[in-house]
Amino acid sequence: MESYLTLGLIAVAIVIMQLNQRLGSPVLAIFSRWLRWLVFGFGVAHLCVAFELIDRPFWVLAVAFMLLWFLIETIYNWLGIQALSVSPLPLFPRYIESPNGEEWPTLPRFLKIREWLRANGFSLVQPVKAEIGGGIHLRSCVYQDQAGGIRLQITFMPLSAATLGVCYSLVSHTAGGQRLVTDNFYIPYAGFYPEHWFVERLPLTRSLAKLVARHRARLAGEAAIPFTSEPVADLNAQQHELDQLNTQLGFLNPHGEREEFGKISQAGRYRIWKEVWMLNYLGRSSQ
Repeated sequence: MESYLTLGLIAVAIVIMQLNQRLGSPVLAIFSRWLRWLVFGFGVAHLCVAFELIDRPFWVLAVAFMLLWFLIETIYNWLGIQALSVSPLPLFPRYIESPNGEEWPTLPRFLKIREWLRANGFSLVQPVKAEIGGGIHLRSCVYQDQAGGIRLQITFMPLSAATLGVCYSLVSHTAGGQRLVTDNFYIPYAGFYPEHWFVERLPLTRSLAKLVARHRARLAGEAAIPFTSEPVADLNAQQHELDQLNTQLGFLNPHGEREEFGKISQAGRYRIWKEVWMLNYLGRSSQ
């Protein structure tokens, strides 16, 4: 029975991995990670029982090897966070206007998004990009609704050499001085936000229509102030504000110490590690 269960998990894991290479879905990625975890625990336990390497029941071995997988992935994630901390990659990259204009992927699933934007009164304000290192750029298109109170940043995320994902971030300023942010980014942040920011991260909400509806529901009863600054100026101002705040609160090391100790403090690295686990296996932000 254990062998059939293991083979079944391997087959399902392969199918989901192949499917996700075309779709780039965080939801499928979560299922894939859980299946890899189970395949490792059950697979290694089955080998130990089949070749009589360890004289313990199958289920005891499966749990033990799943705990070993947790330890291995913890070390891997921690090393990745350490590498990010000491690397030259900016944590809050600076945006510039894209000189090539709007660069929209031609895949059908992305073209449907653009059609939805046109049908629902969102117009392009400015295409922007931010270099994250090695000549690699995050490319975004910033749209605005007809009233000018909601800005939508659409960011295309390179998941692999052949897969492109997309994330959305909706921002509004209210008459009460609040900044409402609703996004579905699935990359870890784990830092702090200013007190007047009210951020809701919904990594599993991949539908743009549902995300816009949620943002408008959060705005119910609030008067959204139309934006007056260009998107690139607003984005860079918020990046600078986040950098300063997270340095003051100890998530980031002081600028003078970053060359020796890295950009991210020990407390910040723990927060990122926890955020990575929450996003990778539960699809939730720890905020």
